[in-house]
Amino acid sequence: MRRGGAASRLWRVFASATGHAPFPVREGAGRRAAGVFAALLFALASPAFAQPLPYHADPDAREILPMQGTVPAIRFLTTADFPPFNFRDDSGELIGFNIDLARRICAEVNVACTLQAWPWDQAANALADSQGDALIAGLAVTPENGERFDFSATYLALPGRFVVRVEAIAGFSVGALAGQGVAVRRASAHAKFMARYLPAAKTMDFDTELAALEAVRTGAADAYFGDAMRAAFWLNDNLSCCGFAGEAYFRPGLFGEGLTIAVPAGQDGVRHMIDWALVRLKSNGALDELYLRWFPIGFY
Repeated sequence: MRRGGAASRLWRVFASATGHAPFPVREGAGRRAAGVFAALLFALASPAFAQPLPYHADPDAREILPMQGTVPAIRFLTTADFPPFNFRDDSGELIGFNIDLARRICAEVNVACTLQAWPWDQAANALADSQGDALIAGLAVTPENGERFDFSATYLALPGRFVVRVEAIAGFSVGALAGQGVAVRRASAHAKFMARYLPAAKTMDFDTELAALEAVRTGAADAYFGDAMRAAFWLNDNLSCCGFAGEAYFRPGLFGEGLTIAVPAGQDGVRHMIDWALVRLKSNGALDELYLRWFPIGFY
């Protein structure tokens, strides 16, 4: 997420500490904090090149102004174990993409804003118990969660992307993958994508995303297909070898809805203000600035 080797090393530290790479939609298990992440994120936050930017908010939302005074403050709940979205730096300060976004939302709608960190396994229940007005922590949009909460518009989707060696980027074609080895994480949604849409490719299963990406670097595989956000971590340390190729694939049914903000069911005033703010933040460039700050190796 940042330029240079430090960010990729942090990716490996986090993956080895938790058994997972950072992934921003969580359904059940809690995630342990990843320790020191903050200073390097800011120091390495200069984008290397022009890149596509996310836009998922409904542009029609800007036409309906929220009623001033109906929501005097927004009490955001989050967690402190989910870098780079919400976590604590060395000094204990709560930082991250989600933290910055929550504060920008409150500033945009001109209301007071508080942020309180909860353990992951308690955060959703705290929201349901009205101990907060909104949860910005990567809660998955599932039928079960949909019975308890309403969700804002998606503000960051998680596409799948191909990674190939640098010399293969210019000539990359999905149609030319027939018979080629494409590395995927075993039993992942991205492996299912390959089986469903590109069955002619020779899928190569690996236990982790990191092992699959390393297969591309060493030449054992012709390409990798997987979560683009995770791959962006690895590319920080491997830009001389590899890069994204082709388009980003958005398949909510396979890869999830992406990042949204949960509010208690029926709290339309809070949800409406958040959706309106997301559109405003996109139109005034603030959402793009946050994306480039935290994800200089873009995955769109």
